Amino acid sequence: MFPKNCWYVACTPDEFAEKPLGRQICGEQIAFYRDQDGKVAAVEDFCPHRGAPLSLGYVEDGQLVCGYHGLKMGRDGKTTSMPKQRVGGFPCVKSYPVAERYGFVWIWTGDAEKANPDDIPHLEWAVSDEWAYGGGLYHINCDYKLMIDNLMDLTHETYVHSTSIGQKEIDEAPVSTKVVDGEVRTSRFMDNVTAPPFWQGNLRTKGLPDDQPVDRWQICRFTPPSHVLIDVGVALAGHGGREAPADKRVNSIVVDFITPETETSHWYFWGMARNFNPQDEALTDAIREGQGGIFAEDLEMLECQQANLTRFPERKLLKLDIDAGGVQARRMIDKLLKEEAGEISLKSVSA
Repeated sequence: MFPKNCWYVACTPDEFAEKPLGRQICGEQIAFYRDQDGKVAAVEDFCPHRGAPLSLGYVEDGQLVCGYHGLKMGRDGKTTSMPKQRVGGFPCVKSYPVAERYGFVWIWTGDAEKANPDDIPHLEWAVSDEWAYGGGLYHINCDYKLMIDNLMDLTHETYVHSTSIGQKEIDEAPVSTKVVDGEVRTSRFMDNVTAPPFWQGNLRTKGLPDDQPVDRWQICRFTPPSHVLIDVGVALAGHGGREAPADKRVNSIVVDFITPETETSHWYFWGMARNFNPQDEALTDAIREGQGGIFAEDLEMLECQQANLTRFPERKLLKLDIDAGGVQARRMIDKLLKEEAGEISLKSVSA
């Protein structure tokens, strides 16, 4: 299952620029659109008349119009009108707290009274002119926690991404995992190594030599419920690694927002934020294309992994020291689930 009293990335504004968007999130079918004030609205994707998906309709004067019989609905889930029919007594469908921030639409699928947009994590790279961002979206048929495991243990890069970001030194470097300020941090540092092809290209882009040894770092940060930001980069060897002067290093933030759809599928919003040559749109496009190919390799592996786990549900997975980041992240998720279950139990008793 998945925690619901938290903010997830639901979509990007361009996905419903011309017509409503229907998307399943945390097991709930939701329709997204803009109301008469231009603000994002989200309601249950279910017409109270005949159960048709509201997302198959259209928006008129800020109202969501069902494409089956013309029922109109407001952002609060209340039916407002229907041609030649009395609809004042129609039950409301569920509406959801939403917020548009950092180029994404965020949604809260749990107790609406607990939703506070101030709890959405601050993303400096999304508001600073010194950073550029490019990304995309994949639908992946696997448990969202498998993606979190994947991102919190980058050992797989040596094998899954051998032609782009992988190298044998990833296997050989020790891994440190800590829980700090409510997030899980997994770190790996590799000194005096050869930059893999992806980073060689970025070194050239910044005007740095690509044939000299580098110090490389990977710092994965998991924040509940399912956000993983990874501080990655290389610096010319001997200049301080991650703390090297800006003219001796090239670094980025790998952005991963993982939103559950069902227990065996999720929406994966991926991207990379960089603080070098931020105005170069061609570079942003090139990095997006390259990174999209890298993540496509993860997609194939994860979907096949899920198929195996579904086929053999009785088999227990082994845990090694490299799995510590994913293990700690799952413990945080389990804690959230227990807290929510406890709150529901208290409500049912008091009722």
